[in-house]
Amino acid sequence: MAKIKFTKTELKKQQDAKKQFERFLPTLQLKKQQLQMEVRHSVELLEKNARELAEFEAKLAEFVELFGPAADAAFIRSLVVVRRVRRGELNIAGISVPTFEGVDFKPVKVDLVATDWYVDDAVAALKAAVKLRESRRVLEERCELLNAELRSTSQRVNLFEKVKIPECRENIRRIGIMLGDANTSAVARCKIAKRKSAPAA
Repeated sequence: MAKIKFTKTELKKQQDAKKQFERFLPTLQLKKQQLQMEVRHSVELLEKNARELAEFEAKLAEFVELFGPAADAAFIRSLVVVRRVRRGELNIAGISVPTFEGVDFKPVKVDLVATDWYVDDAVAALKAAVKLRESRRVLEERCELLNAELRSTSQRVNLFEKVKIPECRENIRRIGIMLGDANTSAVARCKIAKRKSAPAA
């Protein structure tokens, strides 16, 4: 605990600090609740993404059985070329987090006569899996940012609730006692001085 002066000025300073902490605390608590909800929502989205990705990977496994030589698998992969991953930005409780907007693929020309019947379905499934993987990356980044901000906000809430406000209350109490004692002793000295000066008069 920092050293405090037992003066009226210090008392006012401590009272103002306490008021300020108590004014900011509800805002921080609200931010903490909002971040907790967003973290839960992001975790749910990640779990949903994992389920969908598992479904598409199972679907792709069916196509792999049809491929035969590894060259067929390489050919299918060559038809899915990512040009760019589109990302956006969202403001949640004062922090910017990334959002997944989509994936742009390079257009690839395919000879419909020379390719097998399942190639279109395999390419569509592979594109969906790529989208889900890229979406997962963005969601993981978002979760990291939200968790870091939640930790920081929780620390601030704890600091205000458990340290700063109780510290100010204790300082106000101690200063009040000291000022009260000083006032009482000043009154007592005045009375003693008055009594001593009364017989002389």
